[in-house]
Amino acid sequence: MSDTSGSDAEAGTGGEGGTGRISLGKHTFRSFRNPVYRLFFFAMVGLMAPMNMQIVGRSLLIYRITGSAAVLGAVTLAFSTPMLLMSLFGGIIADRLPKKYVIVAGMLGAALVSLGVALALTLGYLSPERPGSVWILAVAGAIQGTVMALMMPSRMAILPEIVGREQLMNAVSLSALEMNALRLGAPALAGFIIEGFGFDVLYYTMAGFYLMGGILTAFLPRTSNVVARGGKALAQIREGLTYIRHNTTILLILLFTIFAVFLTMPYYVLMPVFTEDILMVGAGGLGILFSVSGGGAIIGSLILASLPNRRRGLMFLIGSLVLSLALIGFSLSRSWPLSLALTVVVGMGHTSRMALSNTLLQYYTAEEYRGRVMSVYTMEFGLMGFGALAAGLLTEVAGIQWAIGGFAATLVLVTLLAAVVFPRIRKLD
Repeated sequence: MSDTSGSDAEAGTGGEGGTGRISLGKHTFRSFRNPVYRLFFFAMVGLMAPMNMQIVGRSLLIYRITGSAAVLGAVTLAFSTPMLLMSLFGGIIADRLPKKYVIVAGMLGAALVSLGVALALTLGYLSPERPGSVWILAVAGAIQGTVMALMMPSRMAILPEIVGREQLMNAVSLSALEMNALRLGAPALAGFIIEGFGFDVLYYTMAGFYLMGGILTAFLPRTSNVVARGGKALAQIREGLTYIRHNTTILLILLFTIFAVFLTMPYYVLMPVFTEDILMVGAGGLGILFSVSGGGAIIGSLILASLPNRRRGLMFLIGSLVLSLALIGFSLSRSWPLSLALTVVVGMGHTSRMALSNTLLQYYTAEEYRGRVMSVYTMEFGLMGFGALAAGLLTEVAGIQWAIGGFAATLVLVTLLAAVVFPRIRKLD
C-alpha cells in the first residue's frame, strides 16, 4: 500500500481558507457555522472540564491521603499505562462502529467512575484517615484510563466526518482553544469546590459534567455510513499498523510526534520543581505559570484557526522548534518576568504542535483507517508518564535545569534533522 491519501488532500487545498492569507474575524470561527460542530463543541465541555478538574482533585487528594510523591506518581502511571496499551483497540472500535455511540458510551463510563469515587468519599471508604484507601484511586485511574483509551480515537476521528477535510484545521484549532480555555478555568473551579464543599462534591460535579457531555453527544446526527464489522481485533490492529508503516507521511508525523511528546511534556509534570527550587514563587506562582501557559495556548489556537490550508507541515516543524527553544530558555531562566514571557511562548508552541499533528494525520489518512491511526496518536497520553519518569530520574542526577533543557535541546536537533532529511514533512499542505 502506498502513500496515496495525500494526493487527494493536496488537490483540495483551494477551498475556504486556502488563499494564502491569515483571515482574522469571521473566518477564524468559520466551523461554528456548522450546527453539528457547534453541538459537538459544547458536548466536549462535558469531557474536557472534568478532565482538567481532575488534574487538581486527584493529585491533591492522593497527596493528602499519603503525603508521598512516589505514590502520586504511581497512581498517575495507573492512568497512563492503559492509555498506552489499550488505545490500539480504541482505534479498531472507531473504525468498526459509529463514533457517536462510542463517545456516548465513554462519557457514561467516565461518569460512573467519578460517581464511584464520590460515593467512596461520602461513605468514608476513601479518606485521609485511611491511607490504605488510596488503592481505590489507583483502580479508578486504571478504569478511567481504559475508558479514555477506547473512546479518544473516536472523539478525534469524528471531526472530519462533521466538518469535512477542508475545515479540519479550523475545527481542530477551535477544539484546542476550547481545551485551553477550560485549562484556565476548570482547575480553579476545582480548587474552589474542594475548599468550600469537599472532594466528594468535586467528584459528583465531574460525574455531572460527563453525563451532560454524553447526553449532548447523543443528539449528534449519524456522521458517517460506518457500520459494525466483523473480523479479529488483532488482525485489524496489524492491518492498521501495516497501513501506517507503508504510508510514509503518516509514519513520519507519528514518529516525530512521539519524540516531541516524550521530550517536552515532562515540563508540565515537573513544573513544581522550578517554582519551588529555582524561581522561589511557591504554589501561587505555579498556578500563575499554568494560567499563562494556557493563555499562550489560546493565542496559538486563534492564530491556527485563522490560517489557510497551506504549508501546514512547515508550520508543524516551526511550532516544535519554537516550543523547544522556549523550553531551553525557560530551563535556564532565574528571572520571574522572563520565565512568564517564555511560558507564553511554550503554550503557543505546544498547542501548535498538538493541533497541527492532529490535523495532518487526519487529513492524510484514508477514512477506513482513520480510527486506527488516531489510536496510535492517542498513545501519546500514555507516553507522558514515562517521559516524566525519565526526566525525573535525570533530575536526580543532573538537576531540573539540565533535565528539561537537555530534553528540549534534543528536540531542537530532532526537528532540524527532520526538516533536512525528510523534506516530505515540511512540504505538506
